[in-house]
Amino acid sequence: MALLPKAVFFFCAAMLAGASVAAEEEFINSSWQEAAWALPAMPQSNDLLPFYVSAATSNKFFIDAASLSVSDDGVVRYTLLVLTSGGGRNLGFEGMRCETRERRLYASGRSDGSWSKSRNDQWSRIQDVAANRHYAALSLGYFCPGGVIARNKEEIVDALKRDAAFVGRSQ
Repeated sequence: MALLPKAVFFFCAAMLAGASVAAEEEFINSSWQEAAWALPAMPQSNDLLPFYVSAATSNKFFIDAASLSVSDDGVVRYTLLVLTSGGGRNLGFEGMRCETRERRLYASGRSDGSWSKSRNDQWSRIQDVAANRHYAALSLGYFCPGGVIARNKEEIVDALKRDAAFVGRSQ
């Protein structure tokens, strides 16, 4: 019987903590406003910087240094190129919010060299799962080290270049 009051106490404390986190996230999202953005030029091969994702994938991943920006609205915007082992090529202009650990696709690259704006303008949570591991790798390793947004583009480019020698040997 003595355990019941403790269990109720811990349950209530957990519920209040969860409500507090949810209220904080709601406040962050309601007071935040995204800055205007423009589609970048298509990436040039000499601007592509490789990054390591996982030994579990044979895909190759690149960030276009020319399109990379760290905006005052707290969004890192970048062009991501994924080359699949089967010869596929996926190109997207995307944004990542470190504060909320979310990402968004602004546009997809077409084979004719143009952009197709995304129909979905929602931000989605970054999860460290196999299918989307590259977003977690970008967030944790380059854009949001320690959970804090990188200071500027140069900091991210330097980190990508520092790791490029390793990535080049392992792919």
